[in-house]
Amino acid sequence: MVGPRRRPSLAPGRAGVAALALVVVLLAACHPDPTGGARPPASAPAFSSTVTPVARADVPHSWREGCPVHWTSLSTVQVAYWGYDGARHTGRVVVHDDVVAQVRDAFRRIYDERFQIRRIHPVDAYGASDDRSMAANNTSAFNCRRVAGSTSWSEHAYGRAIDINPVQNPYVKGSTVEPPEGRDWTDRSHTVPGMIARGDGVWHAWGINGWEWGGDWSSAKDYQHFSLSGR
Repeated sequence: MVGPRRRPSLAPGRAGVAALALVVVLLAACHPDPTGGARPPASAPAFSSTVTPVARADVPHSWREGCPVHWTSLSTVQVAYWGYDGARHTGRVVVHDDVVAQVRDAFRRIYDERFQIRRIHPVDAYGASDDRSMAANNTSAFNCRRVAGSTSWSEHAYGRAIDINPVQNPYVKGSTVEPPEGRDWTDRSHTVPGMIARGDGVWHAWGINGWEWGGDWSSAKDYQHFSLSGR
């Protein structure tokens, strides 16, 4: 007499569990969470922001004679943001006067989304060195500089562009990754805090204000970059 057939077990065997654990470890290694798991609280003070005109002493390195905009056309926007430690901080970005309202609104939306930002300092904190600012994972806006490898002014030179969390959102073109510290986050198929993705809250926060994302470019991908002109 043939006995009843045993139903196959739905629980994974030891080999399956080990394989699943390996996949999780590999994903974590390729897409490390830069916050270490720290998250903003569910309840928090409302977003706050102030605006002050830029003084010449505020932009000692990032502005010079011959720049496409004068320093008197710039403002410092102080904004509240959520850090990688899950705590509330304030940072400062220097932008053109004519985009102040858009920048404040975008950061308000980002704050309400609980999106986490490593740090926000004017690029002068790094001697106006784009490389040093990116390596420090610094979010910044105005910097009177040329497009890398070009004689054309960067949109940052007009104060109408911003780079957010450059390490988690690097510039990628072929094998080139800038900053090099961002190589672990070049695969955009799996997002972690600090990364920007098409259609997410950060993308919408800037898009609703008319700014375009470098991650939508067709050739090179500049995942950190938003600008009013789309360049």
